[in-house]
Amino acid sequence: MVSVASYNIRKSLGTDRKRQPGRILEVISEIDADIVALQEVDRRFGARNSSLAVENILKDTAYEVVRFGVRPTSLGWHGNTILIRKGIEVLAHKRLTLPALEPRGAVMADLRVNGRTLRVIGMHLGLVGLWRVRQARAVLQHLEALEEKLPTVFMGDLNQWTTEGGCLAQFAQTHNIIAPGPSFHSSRPVLPLDRIITDLDLDVIEAGVHMSEKARRASDHLPVWARLRIRDAPTAAPSFPPQAAP
Repeated sequence: MVSVASYNIRKSLGTDRKRQPGRILEVISEIDADIVALQEVDRRFGARNSSLAVENILKDTAYEVVRFGVRPTSLGWHGNTILIRKGIEVLAHKRLTLPALEPRGAVMADLRVNGRTLRVIGMHLGLVGLWRVRQARAVLQHLEALEEKLPTVFMGDLNQWTTEGGCLAQFAQTHNIIAPGPSFHSSRPVLPLDRIITDLDLDVIEAGVHMSEKARRASDHLPVWARLRIRDAPTAAPSFPPQAAP
């Protein structure tokens, strides 16, 4: 069994207009997932500084960071990064560039969890429907190009307001789409923007939206989570080379 979560942290800016990274880390600890995909980790302009400090993550949580940033002060790739519970092994990680009118990307990591190998993709798709479809196709094409096929989970803010069609139709052809529930706006959630998608090698045991009082204030998105069972997952070596740390 493995637990996963996705959280758009809005650069640690809460609904009270206060930027409190410590509060974000407390919410992440509340979720207590094995793997957490984060969106909007870094500032958008300038040096793209991360809103979360690595030393605080290591000191104040049970997590380590899979670093994708190309700048020394960034954790993410176009704002996306992955946190893993201490003890999980990173076999390989990779940045994915997505087609877009505005900068967009996704991140990929092959992880060994409890003796099983799991591929995790974190993403934040665009605001325009046509480009979301293209981005979904690009992610799937990146995946298809890999020689070694592994149980895979996609997580992130898809910016898809509807429950079907659009970019979801691209994933639905070969994957299971989990809709944990409305996650935006955190003060009164009505839109299911944040999704978890799995391939057929994963069974979904349960899923939901984390709705603590702290989560309602920490960001304009609520975290979504799922507990998964890996079916006879292989433990083969990663099929893409690790990228060097910046």
